[in-house]
Amino acid sequence: MAAPLYEITAILRGLLHDDDIELTPATRFEDITGWDSMDMINLIVELECRFDVQFALPEVDRLATVGDMLRMLQAKRILAAA
Repeated sequence: MAAPLYEITAILRGLLHDDDIELTPATRFEDITGWDSMDMINLIVELECRFDVQFALPEVDRLATVGDMLRMLQAKRILAAA
């Protein structure tokens, strides 16, 4: 799961213009300095493009931590490969 964590970190660093952001699976999105709902939308769109997956709005609403996103992304990638 390291590669998706790296991708999410890189995306957020770019979105928030902060190269010092360090994420772990326990990181809560609401605790990221400068984070807002538009950043979540931009992150989701970027992940959908990079990993060729689709997120539904109810799924996005359940994402509280980076770990939640990693697990959902992994599940979607497994389903897409099947």
